[in-house]
Amino acid sequence: QVQLVESGGGLVQAGGSLRLSCAASGRTSSNYAMAWFRQAPGKEREFVAAIHWSGGNTDYADSVKGRFTISRDNAKNTVYLQMNSLKPEDTGVYYCAAARGPIATTRRVLYDYWGQGTQVTVSS
Repeated sequence: QVQLVESGGGLVQAGGSLRLSCAASGRTSSNYAMAWFRQAPGKEREFVAAIHWSGGNTDYADSVKGRFTISRDNAKNTVYLQMNSLKPEDTGVYYCAAARGPIATTRRVLYDYWGQGTQVTVSS
């Protein structure tokens, strides 16, 4: 079992920045790919970014490319999401997820472990 706890959400004006963190505990010796998803009110949960266990490969949704950066520190069992040039459409609950294996994937169904989420609100 892996437990995930997100932090760093909040209220920010359009054009601002936030940095989300996700701390993993439990069975962290396994090689998990990690990802961020988000869910806006009334919408499906959508993929945002993913990172290979080694940190050597990343993937992003088109809507956040060039603005968001995912990274990880395996020594600290933590994954980060740096969000710059935020837009009101980035508003939602952001969830951290751990996959079954090391390969980064956009497919939500392949992520077994989820955090409780952290709210990000971008005002115009």
